Amino acid sequence: MDEAFIRIEKVTKRFGGVTAVDAADIAIGRGEFFSLLGPSGCGKTTLLRMIAGFDFPSEGAIYVDGNDITDLPPHKRPSNMVFQSYAIFPHLNVFDNIAYGLRKARLPRAELDRRVEEALAMIKLSGFGKRRGDQLSGGQRQRVALARALVNRPKVLLLDEPLGALDKRLRESMQIELRQLQKSVGITFVFVTHDQEEALSMSDRVAVMSAGKVLQIAEPRTLYEAPNCREVADFIGTMNFFDAIVTSRDGDIAVLDAGPLGIVRAPASQPAGAAVLIAIRPEKIVLSSDAVSGGVRGIITASAYLGERSHIHVMVDGVTEPVSVAAQNRHRDGAQHNGGEVVYLSWTPEAMVILPRA
Repeated sequence: MDEAFIRIEKVTKRFGGVTAVDAADIAIGRGEFFSLLGPSGCGKTTLLRMIAGFDFPSEGAIYVDGNDITDLPPHKRPSNMVFQSYAIFPHLNVFDNIAYGLRKARLPRAELDRRVEEALAMIKLSGFGKRRGDQLSGGQRQRVALARALVNRPKVLLLDEPLGALDKRLRESMQIELRQLQKSVGITFVFVTHDQEEALSMSDRVAVMSAGKVLQIAEPRTLYEAPNCREVADFIGTMNFFDAIVTSRDGDIAVLDAGPLGIVRAPASQPAGAAVLIAIRPEKIVLSSDAVSGGVRGIITASAYLGERSHIHVMVDGVTEPVSVAAQNRHRDGAQHNGGEVVYLSWTPEAMVILPRA
């Protein structure tokens, strides 16, 4: 990205002998919805806290809008933060919660009232100003926390798993609302989550982290369809992996010996002799009860009906882990798949992603 609005340059954070963030390099665009994604302990919240000023890097620098903010305290940074716990004041009403930061800035009363009312309308809580914080639902408290952060008009809004305390249905609803809100205000959002679907559905781009390192930064579709390593492929959704060796090359196509899968051809950059992994998403595998040309024979070991789709595990001779297949249930009276049934698996060359085995 040529004109980065937020630049994180070789940022490392150590706590004693533990490296929580390891030489992170990230460029975030103005007005972008950018997510930090990874399992617990990967360093994503520590990185967010360094952007906010609650922690400071052991090495490296952080810039916002061209200004070095690495050593600035939180109140001198052009950012606000929303926490998973919301951290709204239960003894104050909604109006006073939202107005808290504006009062500290000593805004004239008319301007304060106008901005709070605008914020209430923005979060679809007009008329809720006199309601106390402890009288609100979880989703309403989350909206108030967002409004309180946005009413000060920060350049950057930092969100630390703000939807984590909500139930599944409300969480999905708030994902849509939060994304729409970000588009309407045009502020740069940096969002921390461990939920892959949440990151994919909301973000312009995502940085996948593991053990303090940034593994890949890409748009959601690229992360899902073209992960750059096994860790990213395994963390983003479900993936089947098969060991293979590149035996020869034909231009951009690699010829691979995949053992139980036979000889296959797929787009890949690895040279002849390289040990690789073939990665295939479950929904890209076609399952048939009839033998098909080039199909791989297997036996169903388990099947789970999940409404719009079924998840099926198939054991293939020579493969240690069951192959996961996702089949859409397009018809009411669709085929039932039972344990012990012999099936055949097939897929297109484009369905395969070739990754370094290491």
